[in-house]
This record gives sequence, C-alpha cells and structure tokens, in this order.
Amino acid sequence: MLALMSQATSDLPALLQSMAPVKHPGVYVFASLPPGANAAALETIASMLEPEGLSVIVTEAQAIKAGLVILFRASWITLQVHSDLHAVGLTAAVATSLSQAGISCNVVAGAFHDHLFVPVEAGEAAMALLLALQLHQRPV
Repeated sequence: MLALMSQATSDLPALLQSMAPVKHPGVYVFASLPPGANAAALETIASMLEPEGLSVIVTEAQAIKAGLVILFRASWITLQVHSDLHAVGLTAAVATSLSQAGISCNVVAGAFHDHLFVPVEAGEAAMALLLALQLHQRPV
C-alpha cells in the first residue's frame, strides 16, 4: 500500500519558508569503491556510479569498518520541505547562503527532499544559516 504523499512545492519563496532543516546525528562520509567492488554489505545513504568507481555516502563507522578511504567527513542536513524535482532556485539559494559563510556544500536530491552534506565541523553553523534563511523568507 502506498503512503499518502504531500504535494511537491516548486515556488521558491514557499520552499525557503518551509524548508525546515534537520541535522542528522553522527558523521557521514564520502568514499569511492573501485569498479566491480561489491557494495552490498554497506548501508548506503546515497550512491553514484562514476567511471572511476561507485561513490558512496555512508556512516563514518561503516567506512572505517569496511576499510574505505574517507574522502570527505560531513554533517547530513535534510530539508524537510517536499521539493518538486522541477523546482528552480532552492539549491542556489542554499548554496549562496552557505558559500557566503565559507561553508562548502554537497547536495543530493531525493525524490521528496534535498539533502545537504557540509563539513562536519561546520554542521551547527550551517544549521544556523539555514534557519536564518528560512526565517528571513517568512511573510510579514
């Protein structure tokens, strides 16, 4: 049985007003598995097949246990708004806000939400900036 899905939003001001960022506990990492490697034992958050191998996002503990080379340690922030995959401007607005504070951001779009991976040491600062961006968009 399919769960009821909320209506996807594509209006940029509405997306920003209701993005409701949440920081997941723990540390997440980007790693790359060589071509042909078996990722079945990993509980991946996300993956992308590239010519160089399979890029994965997993918990830091999993990466260490599997002996993976950690390429980037991150905090994982989910924007809880149901963003339309055709929406324009949300990623740019978020990236602009974070970049002005010198915080890098890797965005992964899911079918319902956008997921931000920022340097682990910048997780709390990124949350504060995102909440300020959301508050700034609130109607007066």
